[in-house]
Amino acid sequence: MIGLLLLLSINVVFVKLEEQESEQTIIKYTRPLDDGLAYFAEPFHSVDEFEIRWKPSTAKKDGVEESISKYDGKWVVAEPKDNPIVGDNGLIFMSEAKHGAISSPLQNPFKFEDKPLVVQYEVKFQKKHECGGAYIKLLADTNNLKFEEFHDKTEYTIMFGPDKCGGDGKLHFIFQHRNPVTHKMEEKHAKKATGEFSNIFDDGKTHLVGLVVRPDNSFEILVDKVIVNSGSLLKDMEPPINPPKMIDDPNDAKPDEWDEREKIPDPDATKPEDWDEDAPKMIPDPNAVKPDGWLDDEPDLTPDPAAAKPQDWDEEEDGEWEAPQISNPKCKTAGCGDWSPPQIKNPEYKGKWTPPLITNPSYKGIWSAKQIENPNYFEDNNPFTMKPIAAVGFELWSMQSDIVFDNIIITDDVSLVQQWTHQTWDLKHSRELASSPNVSGMLKSFMDTMNEKPWLWVVVVLAVALPIILIYFLCCRKDDKTAITKKTDEVLPDDEENEDEAIQDVDEDVEKEDICKDKSVEDEVVVPQESNEDQIKEEQKSAGEKEELSYEEVEVTENLENSVEDVHIEDIPTTETAKSDLEEANNKEDLLTNSCEKDTSEDVDQVEVDEAGVKNESVPEEIPHSSPKTRAARRKTRKES
Repeated sequence: MIGLLLLLSINVVFVKLEEQESEQTIIKYTRPLDDGLAYFAEPFHSVDEFEIRWKPSTAKKDGVEESISKYDGKWVVAEPKDNPIVGDNGLIFMSEAKHGAISSPLQNPFKFEDKPLVVQYEVKFQKKHECGGAYIKLLADTNNLKFEEFHDKTEYTIMFGPDKCGGDGKLHFIFQHRNPVTHKMEEKHAKKATGEFSNIFDDGKTHLVGLVVRPDNSFEILVDKVIVNSGSLLKDMEPPINPPKMIDDPNDAKPDEWDEREKIPDPDATKPEDWDEDAPKMIPDPNAVKPDGWLDDEPDLTPDPAAAKPQDWDEEEDGEWEAPQISNPKCKTAGCGDWSPPQIKNPEYKGKWTPPLITNPSYKGIWSAKQIENPNYFEDNNPFTMKPIAAVGFELWSMQSDIVFDNIIITDDVSLVQQWTHQTWDLKHSRELASSPNVSGMLKSFMDTMNEKPWLWVVVVLAVALPIILIYFLCCRKDDKTAITKKTDEVLPDDEENEDEAIQDVDEDVEKEDICKDKSVEDEVVVPQESNEDQIKEEQKSAGEKEELSYEEVEVTENLENSVEDVHIEDIPTTETAKSDLEEANNKEDLLTNSCEKDTSEDVDQVEVDEAGVKNESVPEEIPHSSPKTRAARRKTRKES
């Protein structure tokens, strides 16, 4: 019944998963809407729109070889491979080992005032990414901004996105900050991300990267809607926004007489006269003796006598053939060659002498330049007020091609980004997970099904627990010692008391049986008939022989009976001990006699009933095979034999 329930429940889970997959089998592209509220929203809906809005760069990059200095990388708008949404295009960088730059203006410049900046776009590395960037640049609003001349030196406000070369994967967040003293733009880099995002470079899936910068100078970096880095523009940027108030005097120099040595060699120390710096560290052992049997004239290696010259050996081309060398078997006992004593540590070795160190009386500590006020000091408590953003662009170098960008949005409304994401990346991501055979997709679908039907958790628990319980009872349960004992007649420690009582019962039964026999003999002797005197004598003789074969306990009892019959009143001891022994013997005899009479009467009654034609339904009591009484009887029989 339980197995059937498990099968039905598992079938329900898989049917649910198949229904979800069938529902998501075909997803047709629908243009996402931003209701005109975003500063920039680009779904790359068509090639015509792309050619109108985006301008590729024809500039050259300074400081590189002429062959790769041009921004001649190819950009196209097309459907990516394994597209989860039919008809959904993306911007694809098609070139390898080339620079590429392309940009597009915002509908309206974004100004950093009292609303947050939210930037988000999708990136997909269709090939395993080894070296190259996939970051986006938010270009500053300047008078000299020309899209056809977009290059690496073009002024930007924020650079954000993934970058990798070798094993070093990064998620950049860099913004340009204007120094109010020098009036120069300085790059400020966010601290290293603590969250995991390395899978975006090699899993071939569409990933969502996002940046939120708020007016309170806080920032968040997200990958697939999960925060991987966060902090403050004032505390978590390198170098810091605000310079130190005090700095080292650049004109200050350490005095020549300044002594930073805390310890110095003792100038008054002298080397001891017996200090030998030339003594070797190791010397031959003077107590070593050459072993007996050492062969001085034998070499350590000898030609292998079992080796034979190869048949194809040509002495004219290969030279004279020589057998390979092997260890000399004669050297195994003691050794061969020139003998020399082993090396030991030299007890006289002390090494090079150096004077001991003492505290330096001239020590002044570690020198440091004096502090002066920083002439370039300023305090900017609101670095959020960056230069306005006028355009968005990609300026890349990549060793791998087929990098896809899609669904770029720049706004100041987080809820608008969530609405945009629901129309774009959420659909792609769910479809990619459903079509992926990896464990994470299956696990997510499984959890969704379990959350819809919580009662399935009971089935899962039973499915896991039942095999464990069965394995325990079949393989791990201990043997029943009582059952083994019943099969082998092994005596258990708990049976020792029962066995002693059983032995005592067996002895009493034997004694009782013998006394009953003797009693019957005595009765026959006490009431003899005149005509059968010879027969009585023979019976008495046979009774005497039986008495010799009885157990020692019975003989003691008979001797006690005879002694009681033969003793006269005047011969009975007067001590209390003798009286008590006599009374005990008489009582024991009476009890045994009564028992015998009772058993005899029962036997007679039973015989009479049988003779009367009544069926005897009494069944002898069955004694267990390995009961204590049976084992005691067997042991006594072995002892007597």
